[in-house]
Amino acid sequence: MGRKRKGRDISGWLVVDKPAGMTSTAVVNKVRWAMDAKKAGHAGTLDPEATGVLAVALGEATKTIPYITDALKAYTFTVRLGQATNTDDAEGEVIATSDARPTDDEIKEALAPFIGETLQVPPKFSAVKIDGQRAYKLARDGEDVELAARPLWVEELVLVDRPDADHVTLEMTCGKGGYVRSVARDLGAALGCHGHVRELRRIWSGPFEAKDGLSIEQIDEMAKSAALDDHLHPLETGLTDLPELKCTPEGATRLRNGNPGMVLAANVEYGDEAWASLEGQAVAVGIYKSGELHPSRVFVT
Repeated sequence: MGRKRKGRDISGWLVVDKPAGMTSTAVVNKVRWAMDAKKAGHAGTLDPEATGVLAVALGEATKTIPYITDALKAYTFTVRLGQATNTDDAEGEVIATSDARPTDDEIKEALAPFIGETLQVPPKFSAVKIDGQRAYKLARDGEDVELAARPLWVEELVLVDRPDADHVTLEMTCGKGGYVRSVARDLGAALGCHGHVRELRRIWSGPFEAKDGLSIEQIDEMAKSAALDDHLHPLETGLTDLPELKCTPEGATRLRNGNPGMVLAANVEYGDEAWASLEGQAVAVGIYKSGELHPSRVFVT
């Protein structure tokens, strides 16, 4: 028999404004401790030196993580022009330099090919797996890492500031799996001047915004108290991008038992993914078919 996990059965989302110098896993561990929660996870890793939105799911809300991970998210980041690094950020070693400095108009023109459906090669120092091993581990061991290009949807990529000739600040809205470091690297290459990320901040992710995030200091101050519970967003927030279908108490019982349950359909078509609710509480996520929801995820509340 497995060991019973200690902690509270608490569910919801806590939005953290992650500081630089802290890993995403460390933030999750901090939140789990502060909330005395049995289970916690995050929706989308941020590099240790990056800041901004890290949405931490607790309890049953962890079942909604994929919907936040798949949602659009936005970043502001500063690119250092004239230098390429082996990690594509300021933490790495400079491996190439250039005296060329593009104009603002040249930068704006170069951004166009990055928008829409694109293919992106992740950084060599990334968590992508190659034959079961993380790319960053192979790169640290001195192996020549070659990563395959991956599809990425970029909704928007704009120049928002040019502090000086060596730096440009951009804002990007993109889908799942985007590496800002790759954008900086590839933009530098396209401009013929090299480039790497100097600063990176995620300003929103799905329904969660950095301005609503708690700092680590605030979490420490409110740890183990009802005051911290007051900052929890309901687990239903993670289902914002899916249509909601009302169900009856009888339908809810069937869904919670893993069986198809009757729902009241509105603005949903056969085969669509949706979530069923009873009195505002999420019951299950599943596929809508002829008046019933066929559950794939069931919420225990």
